[in-house]
Amino acid sequence: MNSPYSVARPKIDPTRRLAAGLRPDKTPDDDDRVEIGPTPLAYAEWAAAGLECPDLLAMRRHRWERLTAAVVERDLAGILMYDPLSIRYATDTTNMQLWAAHNPFRACLLLADGHMVLWDYGGLAHLSAFNPLVSEVRSGGSFFYFATGDRTEEKAEAFAGEVDELLRAHAGGNRRLAVDKIQIAGLRALDALGIEVMDGEAVTEHARAIKGPEEIKAMRCALWACEQSIAAMRETAQPGVTENDVWAELHKENIRRGGEWIETRLLSSGPRTNPWFQECGPRVIREGEILAFDTDLIGCYGMCTDISRAWLVGGGRASDEQRRLHAVAREHIAANMELLKPGVTFHELSHGGHQLSEEFMPQRYGSRFHGAGLCDEWPAIKHPVDYAEKAYEGVVEPGMVLCVEAYVGAVGGKEGVKLEEQVLITETGHENLTRCPYDDRLDG
Repeated sequence: MNSPYSVARPKIDPTRRLAAGLRPDKTPDDDDRVEIGPTPLAYAEWAAAGLECPDLLAMRRHRWERLTAAVVERDLAGILMYDPLSIRYATDTTNMQLWAAHNPFRACLLLADGHMVLWDYGGLAHLSAFNPLVSEVRSGGSFFYFATGDRTEEKAEAFAGEVDELLRAHAGGNRRLAVDKIQIAGLRALDALGIEVMDGEAVTEHARAIKGPEEIKAMRCALWACEQSIAAMRETAQPGVTENDVWAELHKENIRRGGEWIETRLLSSGPRTNPWFQECGPRVIREGEILAFDTDLIGCYGMCTDISRAWLVGGGRASDEQRRLHAVAREHIAANMELLKPGVTFHELSHGGHQLSEEFMPQRYGSRFHGAGLCDEWPAIKHPVDYAEKAYEGVVEPGMVLCVEAYVGAVGGKEGVKLEEQVLITETGHENLTRCPYDDRLDG
C-alpha cells in the first residue's frame, strides 16, 4: 500500500556480496546483515548437543497467523501494540528493546486482514526489511513527554489519524481496536475518533501462551545456551569473588552466544539469600555459603530462559540445614511438576501437589507456576492462601511452557534456597526442558 506516511524499503545493493547460503535457522549467512541472532559459538554448541535449530521464517509466519486469527476470532478490526515483546512476537524485529520498555517509540498495528504496519524510530525501514510480513514502516508513533513535550496531544492526534485511516482501509466499518499499552494522550485521541478501544493484553498473552513447533525448537536452543552460561558462572563462583563478579559472567556468556538481556539481578549469597529478592551487589562470597540465583534471562531468539539454582560455595560439605532447605525445595518442584498435563485447571495446580509447611509459607514465592515465552507470561498460578485475592481461572493446554517455582527460607533463617524448572506441556503430559544440574552436595 502506498501511503504518505510510509517509508520506502531500502533496495538491495547489487554490488554487495551475496550470502553464500543459509545458517541453521534458515536465515541468511551474512555477517553484515541487520538481523541479530545466534553466534557461531551457539550454533556449534547446539550441533554438538544434537539440537535442531528453528526455521525462523516458519516461526514468524506461525506467530503472524496465530495473532491475526486471534484478532479475527474476537471480531476486532486489529490490534495496536506498544509492548516491545508483543511487537517482537508479531514482527520478530528488535530496536533498543530495553529503551523501548520505558520510552514507547515503537508501535505495531496488525489488522484483521493480516496487513501489518510498524512505526519505528525515525521510520528506519532497514531494521525490519528481513521480514516481508511487515507490510509498511512509518514514523511518528511516539508521543511520550521526552519526545514530544508540550506537543504531545498534537502528535497523538496525528498518530490516531493514521490508525483511523488504516482501519477504514482494511477493516471496513469495524471500529473495535485492541490496544495493549498506550500513553493517555493516545487513548484519548483514539476515543475522540470513535474508535472502540478493547483490551489488547488479553489478546497477545493468550496468543503467545501456546508455542508452535519452531518456537519450541528456539526455546530448547536458548535454554541450552543459557545453561552453558550458567556453567561458566559456576566456575567463577568461588570464595573471595563478589556477587557481581558471578552475575557478570552470566551477562557476558549470554551475549557471547547471541542472547539479548537479563530482566533482573536476582543473585545473592549467604545471609542475603534470606529473604529472597535481594539483587546482586558488591558482597564478597564466603566459603561454605549458599549462592542462589534466578536467571530471568532473555536469550537467543528473544526466548526467556528462567532457571533457578542454589550452589554451595567452596569445596566443603553442606550443613544439615542447607541440605534440608534444598530437599524441601526439590520436593516442592518435583511433586508440583507431576501435576502438569493438558486439561488440568489452574485451581488444581494451586491446591494440589506439594504445599509448603507453615515454617516456609510466610516467605513463599509469589507464584507456584508461571508461563514463559518471550518473558514471564500468562498465566501466574498462585498458592492456595493467595487464591481468593490474586488468582484467576484457566486450563493448561499443549504447547504451553510453565515454570515451576520454589523458594524455601524461614523468617529469621540464616539462608534460603531458590529453585526453578522450565517445563513444556505436551499432548500427553509434560517434558522438563531444563537440564542444568543441581549441586550434589546440597542434594545429598
